[in-house]
Amino acid sequence: MEIFPVETGNFKLDGGAMFGVVPKTIWQKTNPADANNLIDIAARSLLIEDGKRLILIDTGMGNKQSDKFFSYYYRWGHFSLDNSLKKLGFHRDDITDVFMTHLHFDHCGGCIQWNSDRTGYEPAFKNARFWTNENHWKWATEPNAREKASFLKENLLPMEESGQLKFIGLPNTNSDLAFKEQSELNFGIRFVDGHTEKQMLPQIKYKGKIIVFVADLIPTVGHIPLPYVIGYDTRPLLTLSEKELFLNKAVENEIYLFFEHDAHNELCTLKQTEKGVRLDSTYTFEEIFH
Repeated sequence: MEIFPVETGNFKLDGGAMFGVVPKTIWQKTNPADANNLIDIAARSLLIEDGKRLILIDTGMGNKQSDKFFSYYYRWGHFSLDNSLKKLGFHRDDITDVFMTHLHFDHCGGCIQWNSDRTGYEPAFKNARFWTNENHWKWATEPNAREKASFLKENLLPMEESGQLKFIGLPNTNSDLAFKEQSELNFGIRFVDGHTEKQMLPQIKYKGKIIVFVADLIPTVGHIPLPYVIGYDTRPLLTLSEKELFLNKAVENEIYLFFEHDAHNELCTLKQTEKGVRLDSTYTFEEIFH
């Protein structure tokens, strides 16, 4: 098995929305805002080469939305999914599986593209299966008013229509941090419900270490302290309990956190302090694994 970070593109979001009830005077120490109160955000995927399987975890926003849509997110930098794959010696047609932590547009938008004559949409990975779970699919395709703007039908319905959509079974427990081994994809999954229904966090054993793709449970290193919960979460109090359980397990098991949304940090380790679990050290993926 080989694993590679894949940068799909950077953007910006409102710092207040990203830190909820935490005051700006505190959060800006770790996530400085610009003059418009916007902070740097990444859309970092993870590529797993495992035998004949090439698994991509999340795909970023994609490029099919309108200029007006993208103007709300202030994209910056020069990263793109195709260029990042090319640098690694791959093409999107090589991808066998796309695993989606959840179906908000900044995590799955790259799954679907315009067709050749721009009259409709088609899968951007023609040889891949798209993995979600049935509970989250129902949640996304019958959205609540709070999340409706994040679940875009043009990102979702073409997956189902193509016949490439697959569902992962749920664990046989309703615990706050349910875990399930996914033998077909050769990694485990932690299920969390605070941000959205049945978000899936891949847990991967790699070169003697454990990596968890923390997605929107912990978007950046600035979100490690318990009260630092993003304003987009549908069940923030549940996020608190899920974070506490996960952070304690991460310290106990020396887990490396892989950040999807931290534009400046790829990996970190944690430590227990008098104030609770805190950041220990940050690393690039290259420093630890290659």
